[in-house]
Amino acid sequence: MDAPLYLRPRVEPPLAALLSDRKFLHSLVDALGSPLNVLLPEAVAENVARFRAVYRRHRLTGRVYFAHKANRSSALLRRLAAEDPAVVGVDVASVAELRHALGCGFTGDRIMATGPKDSAFLWLAARVGATVNLDSPGELERLSGLVRAHGLGQVAVLVRLSGFDHASGHGAAGTRLLSRRSRFGTPLRDTEALLAALERHTETVEFRGAAYHLDTTGVEEKARALEQCVLFMDACRARGLSPRALDIGGGFGVAYVGEAEEWERWTTALTEAVLGVRPPLTWRGHGYGLRNEGGTVRGAAALYPAYRPTAGPGYLDELLTQPAPVLGRPPSTLLLEHLHDLYIEPGRSLVDQCGLTLARVLDVRPVDTESGHHLVHLAMNAGDMSLEEHGVLVDPVLLPRGEAAAGDGQPVGVHLTGNLCLEGDLITRRTVFLPRLPRAGDVLAFVNTAGYAMDFHAHHAQRQPVARTVAVDRRGASWNWCPDEDYWPITPVGGTAG
Repeated sequence: MDAPLYLRPRVEPPLAALLSDRKFLHSLVDALGSPLNVLLPEAVAENVARFRAVYRRHRLTGRVYFAHKANRSSALLRRLAAEDPAVVGVDVASVAELRHALGCGFTGDRIMATGPKDSAFLWLAARVGATVNLDSPGELERLSGLVRAHGLGQVAVLVRLSGFDHASGHGAAGTRLLSRRSRFGTPLRDTEALLAALERHTETVEFRGAAYHLDTTGVEEKARALEQCVLFMDACRARGLSPRALDIGGGFGVAYVGEAEEWERWTTALTEAVLGVRPPLTWRGHGYGLRNEGGTVRGAAALYPAYRPTAGPGYLDELLTQPAPVLGRPPSTLLLEHLHDLYIEPGRSLVDQCGLTLARVLDVRPVDTESGHHLVHLAMNAGDMSLEEHGVLVDPVLLPRGEAAAGDGQPVGVHLTGNLCLEGDLITRRTVFLPRLPRAGDVLAFVNTAGYAMDFHAHHAQRQPVARTVAVDRRGASWNWCPDEDYWPITPVGGTAG
């Protein structure tokens, strides 16, 4: 058998302590079924504190808005609602998310409404006093019409910008900026109509500032976009408008894999496998976007950079210190000079290390007689744990039902399959190496799934159960749990104040 190629997860406290309590985790699966999502609400508050430390380091003001779409949990949202209202809000992208945020304790002034918006979404956002992040002049016209028709108060708005790959007329003429396009926001070159609309509707909307959200990990691209937004707001002031906040979206990232060497070894081996110079690393030779054309690797690997030396708050810190290309000063300096608040919308990075997903092993059998690999059938499907749908590759942690027998510690390559009657229901397309061959009744723990992986693709196909979600915390030497919907930050998990 080939030498194991691991992608072992990065695990930090308190998630590491939870993962080490096999007996407790098995008891949860026994009681609540498989698959099962387990969340640590207190960990999300710790992540807020880390982001706020970056704000303090750069002497910036503003608010951290949790991107609700990353996880539908009530426990996480209620724990965030208990944080300082001046510094923590929530970004909602649908009327249902807006209603959920209100029900979890957020007041309207702490809510940012983003994404595509129908009339119901716009009306409720305006009614409760949320800030509306506008994508187009047409959206502004519809919002203003609703405000007038229903006698609502003035609505705070940001304007989302995109198309930074054109020469800007706002102090940087002739400078080529970004090449990445987005279907969200108003292209920078087309903002004249947007500004004119803002000037026409001053009775219905209060223009608070600009926003962008780039689908990239490139810190230089984001620094250039931030600078161009600052220049855009300078132009707005010249027209008599008064913007004072800049929302730079999310995309701060998470480091999923613990060791850089393991990530580098695996990605190198994938290229070699696609070329055919080593055995396949995946089910049926899947190349994750790479292909062999006449002995040359073509395409691009559709993979998230699972090992990241700088992510989350560290990435924000790096962005704020990156020199801006036109004005020559770091973004943090530009924000301070202009007295702008900084808004951010972290999703996966705000729920980093906040949870895991558990799945019971149903059956184990050999793939064939040659490879030495096995099929491990799990009581879950690909929609229940969708890290790979986002290009994230990381090993699960084996939680044996009992103690391992002597000599039972030989690594083994396995393919993880789901509970649907579909050939394509693979939990991961790659060969995963575990410390020993699992047995029926063992549990696999998929670590750090709170960001997009727990419920983003969950469904009721073939009437298979969708994962329940529980919130846990530790009091003394024991863990306590309650259903996600029963968690409130005013009482201990699993009990009541008495």
